[in-house]
Amino acid sequence: MKFNQYAFCLMAALSSNEVVSAPSASLQVAKPNSTLFTDIDSTDDQVVAVGKFGTIVTSTDGQNWQQAEVPVQSLLTAVTIKSDKAAWACGHDATIVHSSDNGKTWQLQQYLPEQGKPCLDIEFIDENTGFAIGAYGMFYKTTNGGKTWKSQFISDFVHPDDKEYLEELKEDDPEAYQDEIKFILPHFNRLLMKDNAFYLVGEMGLVAKSEDKGISWQKFEEFYPGSFFSVNETPDGQILVAGLRGNAFTKSQSDNDFAEIDIAQTATINAILPFKDSTLLFANSGLVHAFDGHQVTSEQLPSGHAILSATIFNNKVIMATEKGLITWGDSK
Repeated sequence: MKFNQYAFCLMAALSSNEVVSAPSASLQVAKPNSTLFTDIDSTDDQVVAVGKFGTIVTSTDGQNWQQAEVPVQSLLTAVTIKSDKAAWACGHDATIVHSSDNGKTWQLQQYLPEQGKPCLDIEFIDENTGFAIGAYGMFYKTTNGGKTWKSQFISDFVHPDDKEYLEELKEDDPEAYQDEIKFILPHFNRLLMKDNAFYLVGEMGLVAKSEDKGISWQKFEEFYPGSFFSVNETPDGQILVAGLRGNAFTKSQSDNDFAEIDIAQTATINAILPFKDSTLLFANSGLVHAFDGHQVTSEQLPSGHAILSATIFNNKVIMATEKGLITWGDSK
């Protein structure tokens, strides 16, 4: 599936001036597979990548790409596919779009430019129940395939010193309370759903777990103060989180303590992808790290382009980068 002092994608999402006052159709670009792409996902039959100016491209062979019809020009930051009739993407302006025809055309489900918040990840349990997360604690849930999205405020992440103040404000001045909670939470960058356990990572060292499908959350004690941009499960069942300045940590499913992974390079890590018996970590400066559960080996792409996401399709790793889509390696 699937950043200022953040990784490349979040940086674009928070500082870009591509916000539009009303939805406009995505720009048709001459080389749609060589623009900025922020996320990519695949099924056995298809790949979908999203990025700049509302660009969405699809491919059935991983080599030839077709640009889809998309009703927005907002920067898209995440995409997820559940089936050929159920795919979603999200991005700037709290935009959420949906496709029911193999990604050929997309329909607008949500567009809230007045909020000034980008959606940074979108995930679905099934074709009905999904979550969209983003800047300043953005957290939306749908139970009807995205026809309606309900905003939720995750009070579990409010600093203890602020909880009493917010409760009093909510009772005394509901309007002021709504204004206060708009920006009080950290950015939520990535959501991992594994059976009944959800993991959420974000700004200021946020790593949290939910054991009731997102109803309540428990924060792990801080083990790193910087931002995390990705979380995934390794082939041997560890939870791996990574982010700013090449920092990465793992823990077993039964343990609450994260151990640091020794990575020599300090390029920010944007994405994590299980790969055969190891796990790949994709970073700025074209760096790809392979973690076998014990140690890391690294390789750098000749282009040096920031890698923002990756997927495996037809035994190949296809990467979404700041300058297009790149096929790398062979998973045979």
